[in-house]
Amino acid sequence: MLNELKTFIAVSQYGTFSGAGARIGLTQSAVSAQMQRLEDELGFALFDRTGRSATLNDAGRETLALAEEMMTLYARLSERGAVAAESGMVRIGAIASAQVSFLADALARFRDDRSGWRIRVVPGVSLSLLAQVDSGELDLAVIIKPPFALPAELEWRTLATEPFVLLAPKALARKQPSWRELLRSAPFIRYDRASFGGRLVERFLRRARLNVQDAIELDELQGIVELVARGVGVALIPDTVGLGKWPATVTALELGDATFHREIGLVLRPQHSRQAVASALADCIGTAAGA
Repeated sequence: MLNELKTFIAVSQYGTFSGAGARIGLTQSAVSAQMQRLEDELGFALFDRTGRSATLNDAGRETLALAEEMMTLYARLSERGAVAAESGMVRIGAIASAQVSFLADALARFRDDRSGWRIRVVPGVSLSLLAQVDSGELDLAVIIKPPFALPAELEWRTLATEPFVLLAPKALARKQPSWRELLRSAPFIRYDRASFGGRLVERFLRRARLNVQDAIELDELQGIVELVARGVGVALIPDTVGLGKWPATVTALELGDATFHREIGLVLRPQHSRQAVASALADCIGTAAGA
């Protein structure tokens, strides 16, 4: 709740969600989301919302006094000199394929250098993790690059670019080696269209004017691989190190000149209280991903 209280105090100082966000490095939507969470947790409204302004109501003014007192006490707890700079909690979000590949090596490297810091890894899909970094709930996240511009307050660092392949049962690929014909004729196991990776697949199919026979749709890449291995159908998925070796019963067909890619990277918020340690962890992740 500390992040929400800090934002609440900023809103009371600057009068609008956008004004507070500009001062503390959050978007207006992120400020709004934090204030909604705070009101939900407290069980009462804090503002008289009129137009673009956010005026404190009676309950909000009482809460502000307590919030300022709490933040003062918290600041005293944080005044530990060098010790404070060498310990604490850093929160990182990560998509599944990152967690089972380079992230483990990155966390080990980070712990070697900064053993006083605890790490919480939060799983999720890219869109959810991006929102949590934007709102300040996470310090950084490993996600698929979104198909839209990031808020100006966020920083993007590319880690890897992964080509998509057509994964097919070997027996089926031997009968029909053309990836285009396999997509047209075989049951299609679709990468969830609500995910950033799934949107890339949908865009590719439209661009290539390929009509597929949808059978199953899911977000978990390993689950898609297992379904193909059992002969359920074919799938377009990224050739990512997180999946390891393909099962013996499947084959990966390259798309040639039609190949498209997903970009894996880090999103972080440069201006926050754990900027130094988040940047150090980001550097460890970059090194591990490059290796």
